[in-house]
Amino acid sequence: MKSCLYECRVLHARFAPLPHRFLYRIFFFAIDLDEVETLPGRLALFSTGSRNIYSFREGDFLPIQGRLHPGGEEIIPGSPSVDGRTALSLKQRVTTFVARHGVDLTGGRVVLVTLPRVFGYLFNPVSFYFCYDRDGVPAAAVAEVTNTFREVKPYFLGPDALCAISANAPAPAGGEGIFHLRVPKHFYVSPYSDVDVAFDFTLHLPGPRFSVQIDDYVGSERTLTSTVSGDRRELTSARLAWFTVKYPFITLSIITAIHWQALRLWWKRVPWFAKAARASDQRDLYRPHPTLHSRDAT
Repeated sequence: MKSCLYECRVLHARFAPLPHRFLYRIFFFAIDLDEVETLPGRLALFSTGSRNIYSFREGDFLPIQGRLHPGGEEIIPGSPSVDGRTALSLKQRVTTFVARHGVDLTGGRVVLVTLPRVFGYLFNPVSFYFCYDRDGVPAAAVAEVTNTFREVKPYFLGPDALCAISANAPAPAGGEGIFHLRVPKHFYVSPYSDVDVAFDFTLHLPGPRFSVQIDDYVGSERTLTSTVSGDRRELTSARLAWFTVKYPFITLSIITAIHWQALRLWWKRVPWFAKAARASDQRDLYRPHPTLHSRDAT
């Protein structure tokens, strides 16, 4: 089985306008999307589409069949319609998304690093898709960022963003290599971070270890860093049972921690802005909040 778990440490450090830092432990699933249907037969606590302690629903991820903001309705072959045609699978949606950026994943594989629903509750601040072509060569990565309004924005990192770990290293393959890209954020993630700063992604290909870093930049100044790093663990029923005890209600814990840290920043009097304040700078996202719908109506 290629799917696995990663037991990680998450660090957030804010440098401006006031310092703020916190650290916590977490774990992630790394799911080979070709194995989604076989996992429930191997794992007592894991299901696809039905209730369980861990429930993976493909519709929870990459909602590219919905409305793309700004713009109209997207038309995707095989997407749901009134005549009841079958929806695209998650892997097909990933393949479709990267194909729009010129990457062909025909015959390739996709590994999704994320959390499923835990006791029915889902929240992922960010999920990562690592895409490999038919020869197993890394072809692209996608960082799917979700805010507390349940809006989603996927960021594409293509072949041009892939680099070797060192200048003398061979072409990246397997668990070697890094995707690196700095791109305008244009997304409301936190009331304490502006929407027109830059995201700087550093995504190591998952292997024996998993490591990613996302920084916020205002011009040349790094104002915030978020890192996730940890070791690979086998995906077994026993390991899942242990992690259920070690990390209870993990998705609920994540959303609780987000609001607790926001309260601490408010207490420190860190400047903040409302979501509706910069609506025109929140672009190319899915499941837009009503504040953005109202902007379109004006």
